[in-house]
Amino acid sequence: MGEDLDYLIHPTSSNVDKSNVNTYPQPFLGIRHVQVMFYFLLMTYTYCMRTVLSLAIVAMNDRSVTINPNVETYNWTNQSVILSAFYWGYVVLQIPIAQSAKKFGVKWILVVCVLVDSGSCMAIPTMANIFGSGGVMACRVLQGLAQGGIAPLTHTLLGCWAPPSERSVLGTITYAGSIFGFILSLPLTGLICSSWIGWPAAFYLFGALGLKWVVLWLLFGANKPSEHKTITTAEKDYIQHSLGYDEHMVYKTPWKKILTSPPFWAVTLAFVGANWNSSVISTETPTYLYKILEFDIKSNSLLSAAPYVAMGLCSVIFSPTCDWLINKNIVRRGHARKIFNSIGTLLPAICLSLLGFIPKGHAKWSLAILIFNGGVTAGGFCGFQVNHVDLSPNHSGILMGITNSWTSVFAIMSPLIVQFIVTEQTNQTQWRTIFLISACVNLFTDLFFIIFASGDIQDWNELASSRTD
Repeated sequence: MGEDLDYLIHPTSSNVDKSNVNTYPQPFLGIRHVQVMFYFLLMTYTYCMRTVLSLAIVAMNDRSVTINPNVETYNWTNQSVILSAFYWGYVVLQIPIAQSAKKFGVKWILVVCVLVDSGSCMAIPTMANIFGSGGVMACRVLQGLAQGGIAPLTHTLLGCWAPPSERSVLGTITYAGSIFGFILSLPLTGLICSSWIGWPAAFYLFGALGLKWVVLWLLFGANKPSEHKTITTAEKDYIQHSLGYDEHMVYKTPWKKILTSPPFWAVTLAFVGANWNSSVISTETPTYLYKILEFDIKSNSLLSAAPYVAMGLCSVIFSPTCDWLINKNIVRRGHARKIFNSIGTLLPAICLSLLGFIPKGHAKWSLAILIFNGGVTAGGFCGFQVNHVDLSPNHSGILMGITNSWTSVFAIMSPLIVQFIVTEQTNQTQWRTIFLISACVNLFTDLFFIIFASGDIQDWNELASSRTD
């Protein structure tokens, strides 16, 4: 019984002597937290660059938004297709980049990804002026190609830096950057688009922030604890022992075992539901607020960010609560993942179902539901979001690459489905259909996760290994 309880707290690899776990004290703060702050900023800036177009495209097609008559505007009828173009590239390189990171390390591959992402973001105003919507789509495809590698690479880093007993908190801090990216991007984009300088400046600003991150990462980032120059021996030993990590061991990817693993497909489908919901809400909410609830773009930008503020606040509550429940042996790791995943999936399904039936004249109720939906979605950060690292720290980047590739297909589909169903953007009945479809996707994927998900390290985590020393 004692070993079972210890395994819940420190689910390490089989070659670790659990009897010596207490000989490695846990440093309260350390270099691992500095690294996680880099991941947080990475997610913040990449999500700024991902979402800026969702609001800017309104200004790009409406001359009344800005007070400057010289800012270029267009009349594109394929706006949902333009918004989906990001995911055309996003699906392509995730698995190859994750596999390359296992061989060559994360650091420099991540540098290339962020450079391409930032450069493409800054090129959008010029490409729009020269090539129209096709030029914007080309830049968005490049951004998708680059950002496709970021989540698998970040998961690989977490697999090397995040001790199991801190995984919910460190994972939530990392991916809370995506929330902060929305919170930062939407109001700033609205402010910039309605100002004299106009919408092009928003793309230049967020691209420049990405370039700044590259410089800092080159100076202070590291692939793993053993490569960091200033980490203490105590912290390095604590991290490596808690993960059962052997830096001289090379683990070949057990493709067949992964692709036939029910827990892996459970987390993959959970990502499908979450990403479908996120894609619809993040890309279409500004349009819904503008066309249905009739908010101007300044109000639109602030209100579009409000659900993500709620999400950030709730993540501060959910993540330490999840780790506390696990570390106090109140629930098993797998049960905790299922509980918080259901909070982050089933409650949004109810919210989306209700949203489609709120009368157009009751905008405040619609906003309240959108904000509540954003808040409870944060439960997913402690559910599906870190579950890859639970299943296999050695292959977490590969798992994330496969999962994100699958889910990207659905992220491509969701804006196109919106384009197909919402033929009249002021027709609330058509929007209701979109919200109900999203609710059904959430419900199905969470039920699958509840049945098949696991919080335990899988037996294929260490298969086909060899030593390099």
